Amino acid sequence: MESASQNQQWQQPTQTTSTRTLFNGLNTLTGIGMVSISYALSQGGWISLVMFLVIASICFYTALLLQQCMDANPTIKTYPDIGAHAFGRKGRVVISIFIYLELFLIAVEFLILEGDNLHNLFPNVCLRIFGRMIGGKKVFIMMTALMVLPTTWLNDLSLLAYVSASGISASVILLGIVLWIGVFEGVGFSGNGVLCNNYTGMLTTVSVYTFCFSGHPVFPTLYSSMRNKDQFRKVLLICFSLSAVSYGSMAVIGYLMYGENLVSQITLNLPRRNISSEVAIYITLIIPIAKYAIILSPIIAALEKTAIPQDKNMGLIRLAIRTSLVVCTCIVALVVPFFGYVMAFIGALLCSCASFLFPCICYVKIHKAYRRFGVELIFIAAIVLLGVFVAVTGTFTSVRDIVKHA
Repeated sequence: MESASQNQQWQQPTQTTSTRTLFNGLNTLTGIGMVSISYALSQGGWISLVMFLVIASICFYTALLLQQCMDANPTIKTYPDIGAHAFGRKGRVVISIFIYLELFLIAVEFLILEGDNLHNLFPNVCLRIFGRMIGGKKVFIMMTALMVLPTTWLNDLSLLAYVSASGISASVILLGIVLWIGVFEGVGFSGNGVLCNNYTGMLTTVSVYTFCFSGHPVFPTLYSSMRNKDQFRKVLLICFSLSAVSYGSMAVIGYLMYGENLVSQITLNLPRRNISSEVAIYITLIIPIAKYAIILSPIIAALEKTAIPQDKNMGLIRLAIRTSLVVCTCIVALVVPFFGYVMAFIGALLCSCASFLFPCICYVKIHKAYRRFGVELIFIAAIVLLGVFVAVTGTFTSVRDIVKHA
């Protein structure tokens, strides 16, 4: 028989306040994309800032469509529930595959990010494990997995809000440090860049932009756990507005500092053996730790719903599921350690479907919007066409790059 403390540990998530939902929403949108947004701008050129604003606006609009889909039926709690309400079991399965794969690969990206930056700080670290020497960023990927594991054991979104606050603060501080290095550390802002880059670069840019604003797999979970759901639209607007400002500022500052020489993570461009640069890297290391558990929370909820009967509260099984999930992300990060290319793949195929295609298609089906031809339907059709274009062309480009460097 489980103890009282175990029962309390694995209780169902409590209703969260608007402020805590705001923290969770900001943490979902802002974080890992901060280190790559400048690289995305360099790939597309200054003209791609127009696409930046367009994608941010579209993602905000489609997030509102998800809210309207959930309001159609009070039993809808997750993104797959929306697909089931619109298209039955097939809709649930298709959306679940795309959404959970996206979240899983984002968690993988967190581990790769940690490995790259820690290896940049400590390039000579290696360990002997089971008689085999393991060095480079692989060691740090495994160490990070062990570090974030306890955060996945939290079962209350209101508790995760406190973890989220550190991730948001880390993003803001990182932006400030990069600006400081540009102004006071001799780097300057002489990287003028180009107005428009090549077609392939623009595809990478759009894919990364889409990645940055794709919090849609988590939004239904946040909405269902919110105490005052009437405030969700306002919370979303604040989340997207603040995220757009922070992303846009980092993109412009980084591009002015390094121009076409930017790599996939701006922290790897910063001067070496520099205190400010090291602080920036350490701040970057906080972001994945703060975001990891929230990103995996929908996958955890789905696995536990499938594996554990509703009338049971098996703490050890829940612990095993969450631990196994972390181990799987670690293995993938070790096998495919290409941060920039994996991010482009996620943005092109998975985020475009989660942020552009699925919200529009489900909304049209649930609310029967196809019967009301007008401006709204035309706008939704345009979003779907953009999503298909990004998914096809962006996925091809990212997969080609991954195969080339494998």
